Amino acid sequence: MSDPQDYTVGWICGIELEYVAAQVFLDEEHEGPERVSQNDKNDYTLGKIGKHNVVIAVLPNGEYGLTAAGNVANDMLHSFPNVKIGLMVGIGGGAPSPDRDIRLGDIVVSSPHNGQGSVFQYDFGKEIQGRGYKYTRLLNEPPTVLNTAVAGLKAKYRRHGHQLEEAIKGILEKNPRLQEEYKRPDPYTDRLYQTTHPHPRDKRRVNCSEACGIDPPALVHRPERTEDKDIPKIHYGVIASGNTLMKNAEERDRLARERNVLCFEMEAAGLRKDFPCLVIRGIYYYSDSHKNKEWRGYAAMAAAAYAKGLLCRIVPSRVEAERKITDIISSG
Repeated sequence: MSDPQDYTVGWICGIELEYVAAQVFLDEEHEGPERVSQNDKNDYTLGKIGKHNVVIAVLPNGEYGLTAAGNVANDMLHSFPNVKIGLMVGIGGGAPSPDRDIRLGDIVVSSPHNGQGSVFQYDFGKEIQGRGYKYTRLLNEPPTVLNTAVAGLKAKYRRHGHQLEEAIKGILEKNPRLQEEYKRPDPYTDRLYQTTHPHPRDKRRVNCSEACGIDPPALVHRPERTEDKDIPKIHYGVIASGNTLMKNAEERDRLARERNVLCFEMEAAGLRKDFPCLVIRGIYYYSDSHKNKEWRGYAAMAAAAYAKGLLCRIVPSRVEAERKITDIISSG
């Protein structure tokens, strides 16, 4: 059995679909922990990525949102007290705009913008007279070692491109039973509807191609991505987190415009001060009423592939030099 003291990287997934994607990108899988905290309710997968020992946990089946994520993080840190860097990896909703060509299957990595932080809770704040709505819950920024690795990886990918698509194909070749759910869908299924064209309320159970149509007036025209462009594309910027699934295109566009939000998700703000981490999300729908489940598996794979590349960029001695997350929390 594995010694919990040996694990310095904590990786949290929101759902089982993301948990599978994280597991298959491990270079080695270890036996389960020899012991955990008495009240720890988490399920763990242990292994190695590059030269780092990684502990992966998932939210309980059927539980979503900020509170559940916070509980998983707290239990992990009690059982694995030597964790020094944290990752929240999974799927989310994109917020495309004229300035950001975000498409299904792309990756969004949390990154500060104009000093406002990289993750905030969009459904918590206060209304101030004459100043509008102020968001008051921000996620603690991840350790510098993670932000430095992101910068290094950006430079590498800009010069040489990335091989994330090839990495995903390689994983699926080794795991053929996952291909149907996790392979990249036909680009034809990636449709961005106009903000003024929501999914009909009386046709919630009817797919979008039938209920909403595929005619040009209903869709946002976007040029095809050329072969010289990396697929998936990686975006760096602000992620909005909340307790409810974002399915409102008008609200999506407002927050993209006012707060430069690139992605919406449901767990990261629950980690707030208790698990400072980098948030990595694969995009599977456009944060509107046209929810697209076809891209969930591929989006989860894309996020996990990026996370693995990031960890392989980090020298183990840099992680060893970091403070334990439990020490950071206890010191306030």
